[in-house]
Amino acid sequence: MIELAEQLGFDSVWVRNRHLQYGISSPVALLAAAAVRTSRIELGTAVIPLGLENPLRLAEDLATGDILSGGRLNPGVSVGVPMRYDDFKTALYPETHALENFSKDRVVRLLDNLRGEPVSDFEGTVGIETFSRRVQPHSPGLADRVWYGGGLSSAIWAGRQGINYLTSSVVTTEGTESRDFATIQAEHIDAYRAHHVDPDRARVSQGLVVIPTDSATADQIRKYRAYADSRFERTLTPQGPRGLLFSPDLVGPSDELAERLYEHAGFQRATEVAFALPFSFDEPDYLQIVGDLAGQLGPALGWTPAIGTP
Repeated sequence: MIELAEQLGFDSVWVRNRHLQYGISSPVALLAAAAVRTSRIELGTAVIPLGLENPLRLAEDLATGDILSGGRLNPGVSVGVPMRYDDFKTALYPETHALENFSKDRVVRLLDNLRGEPVSDFEGTVGIETFSRRVQPHSPGLADRVWYGGGLSSAIWAGRQGINYLTSSVVTTEGTESRDFATIQAEHIDAYRAHHVDPDRARVSQGLVVIPTDSATADQIRKYRAYADSRFERTLTPQGPRGLLFSPDLVGPSDELAERLYEHAGFQRATEVAFALPFSFDEPDYLQIVGDLAGQLGPALGWTPAIGTP
């Protein structure tokens, strides 16, 4: 699918990260494999939960993957206590599970490692072994392609750190009176830019579930609409203690989708988009959706496919 995305001219492709689920548990390994089978398309993670990672070791893997790709890796990361942590914490951190720091400090450590800050007190040669003070390999520029997502406070923090801001199909109602998804997402993006250390280079990606139906069969359209309908109720009111509000999934012909996106306050403020594919569809569905994204919806939004090598 990643090779097809490059052939169709997509600028980037992003993969989700899931642990102890039936998904991609090692996105860096997957994207390293994709890197050697592609030449142009950017490769992103949305997102790596840093609560399950050591920032030094992850920096080594990311830098290796970035070098293999020729500087095309875009690591998206998140922090917080891992999902269902109590169920496997002793397997993950046998001696330290009660002491682990799951705050944004983990992102700072990762950024420092990617930027080449010293992590060791020793540099030199011992016998035939040569040691470095900083993470190896070092991939210049990789730290500038790190993405971070979250609610209002995370948007402000990401701006102050000068890293890229990754939005999705869920927002928190933290710090707002609005209960409109697009309005809240726009508020978060505005706050990110207002606090960014260099607003002119601030990158914001919008990630919504968008399903064009231009070439879909009647059965596929019924399937897509049933999927969106089954998830619609959660978009009506904030969910859970954090007040999570979900975006409706967008399904329809590309001209209608383009009109709805142009009216979306979050879309208006984003510098790029990464439309999300549902988990549960079949391969023919993904081929149809991806084909229509490239051939119909993208051009309707003013996008031109990037064909050829860099």
